[in-house]
Amino acid sequence: MGTHETAGGRPTRPTRRTFLTASAAATAATVAAPLAATPAAATDAVTPPGPGHPVRPQPPDRELAALLREIDRDRIEATVRRLAAFGTRHTLSDQNDPVRGIGAARDWIHAQLTGYAAASGGRMTVELQSYVQQPASRIPTATTITNVVATLRGDTAPDRVYVITGHYDSRATDVMDAVSDAPGADDDSSGVAVVMELARVLATRRSEATIVLAAVAGEEQGLYGSAYLAGRLKAAGVDVQGMFSNDIVGSSTADDGTRDPRSVRLFAEGVPTAETPAEASVRQSVGGENDSPSRQLARFVSDVACNGATGMRVRVIYRRDRYLRGSDHISFLREGWPAGRFTEPNEDFAHQHQDVRVVDGVQYGDLPEFCDFDYITRVARVNGATLWSLAQAPGTPKGVTVVTTNLTNDTTLRWQRGTEPDLAGYEVVWRETTAPEWQKVLPVGDVTEVTIDLSKDNVFFGVRAVDRTGHRSPVAFPKPGS
Repeated sequence: MGTHETAGGRPTRPTRRTFLTASAAATAATVAAPLAATPAAATDAVTPPGPGHPVRPQPPDRELAALLREIDRDRIEATVRRLAAFGTRHTLSDQNDPVRGIGAARDWIHAQLTGYAAASGGRMTVELQSYVQQPASRIPTATTITNVVATLRGDTAPDRVYVITGHYDSRATDVMDAVSDAPGADDDSSGVAVVMELARVLATRRSEATIVLAAVAGEEQGLYGSAYLAGRLKAAGVDVQGMFSNDIVGSSTADDGTRDPRSVRLFAEGVPTAETPAEASVRQSVGGENDSPSRQLARFVSDVACNGATGMRVRVIYRRDRYLRGSDHISFLREGWPAGRFTEPNEDFAHQHQDVRVVDGVQYGDLPEFCDFDYITRVARVNGATLWSLAQAPGTPKGVTVVTTNLTNDTTLRWQRGTEPDLAGYEVVWRETTAPEWQKVLPVGDVTEVTIDLSKDNVFFGVRAVDRTGHRSPVAFPKPGS
């Protein structure tokens, strides 16, 4: 990217904001070259002086590129249309009717995922995960909630887990209306289609870590299905190192007709939902409001999924979710795990949470005709690039501390060595405290301690792991210690 001229004729360097604005405006253009090249150029423009070299995005390797090419737009469209054809998938709708209602949708999803798992050689299993929700908010009588969960067990790090969800329940205008048509094409057949297509593509591949792909129920009534899934994983002591909810990822068109087909929002909280008073005290003392595990996960997504292979830009939003709304990632945040929510760039509320009807010539209702299936396919590629890059890389470093026992003008970092058989070593990243993204990286080798001639008081540091093929983990933000 070249220089720009100010009104006074002085050349200025392009900034990240310049890039984002230009990217959003150029949605009709071919994105492969700009998305592959621009992040590095933008980083160069703001790289501070100091040790290390500029941070670069992680390009997709040959295996990932092949995986992303297999994601099938026609299958995604067929899934969205089939789910919408069940009429309603309201959590309180009929669970035994073979044609209409949430029970029919549940059984169809289970059958499809079971068929995909058959090609996995036993690595992928599928279960109906059910419990009875007693009367509660938006649940007037005891109701069975059932998640459909596909698990692809990892080969070398099976205890490290990454989760992706879409919710297969739907709703009409009245959240308690279990009878009226509620096709739920965008909210959230689109997210379920992403989950199911990735299950199909991943089933034939060997993953290092474990990947859980779940169609959850009860979201519209209060995140019941995802809360149960997260609770089950927590009770089993599972090490969930990342989770993503795909909720309303079906359209690139806003309510005013404008389109942004090449970007997806990723909501990522700052201050952790499950932060303890002791953790809050440390954060208030040393900073880190922008360095929660969820923010590090979001930075990882931008690093591996904004490129020509996905055709997308990930717009990270520094919030847990939109105003007045929430999704299934919150269930995982409450358990203390890093999580985020993918959703479309702009929304058309005439096609969400609406009875199917025509008023003054305007069609309301969440119908498949308002979905952009090419867009959903690209969102699936963003998810695929993220999940595969996480599962094939080493885990996020644990026990990372910045030594604060003495007053010094340098920085000593320590961490625990990972157990991955292909672990090559570690990198230290750092940035100015006012910068949103990591700016410099220093390869430090296969060590568990390093001292850097840069003051911990002036910048933020992080540590990430690297394997022998160059896959990098998300960054771990250090806690003060000895």
